[in-house]
Amino acid sequence: MPQPSIPVIAIDGPSASGKGTIAQLVASELGYHYLDSGAIYRIAALAAKNQGISWQDEAALANMAKKLNIRFEQNQIYLDGKIITEAVRTEEISRGASEVAVHPQLRAVLLGLQKGFRKAPGLVADGRDMATVVFPDAQTKIYLTASAEVRAERRYKQLKEKGIHANLADILQDLQTRDTRDQQRSVAPLQKSENAKLLETSMLSIEQAVQAVLDYSEQSTSS
Repeated sequence: MPQPSIPVIAIDGPSASGKGTIAQLVASELGYHYLDSGAIYRIAALAAKNQGISWQDEAALANMAKKLNIRFEQNQIYLDGKIITEAVRTEEISRGASEVAVHPQLRAVLLGLQKGFRKAPGLVADGRDMATVVFPDAQTKIYLTASAEVRAERRYKQLKEKGIHANLADILQDLQTRDTRDQQRSVAPLQKSENAKLLETSMLSIEQAVQAVLDYSEQSTSS
């Protein structure tokens, strides 16, 4: 079983806030393991789509999740031995991840899977309920956010750089809808943990945000 003494840096925040990029860089800097909890739900959404399971069918989703064979290795995501890194990053699957995440039965199955990533020397975990539900005893808790407009612009640029057609207004609307759904779901809603540090990144570069997380982690560990 994972030991509570193993340090965890829990980074929560809304979609496209940059938490994944920042969390990976922090993990690399510290030599920690990394958990992209959002990828877990994206994988569930993709697997359901591949198997013809509706994102609204809670019982079928939970049963499917018990059989998921997931592996994270060298910046690649594997499902049943196949690389799905790009497949889980589409806007459709992003939307699906938010939709399946509202189901308590599915969340219960995936909770144990996420806790298993807590291994020495430490873990950096990003998501929407890392500090509030999955790792409530994390030594460092950060709520990372940015305005919806800034997040939409970032997502738009990412998609354009990949050669994917995108509409900025549609992305903004989708982010706002997703924020509302994540914040209002009945189980583990997106919210700032009481003792989490708020980090607003609208005006910060990636490097500045990473350094802010590292600084706060050092402070919270030594205090």
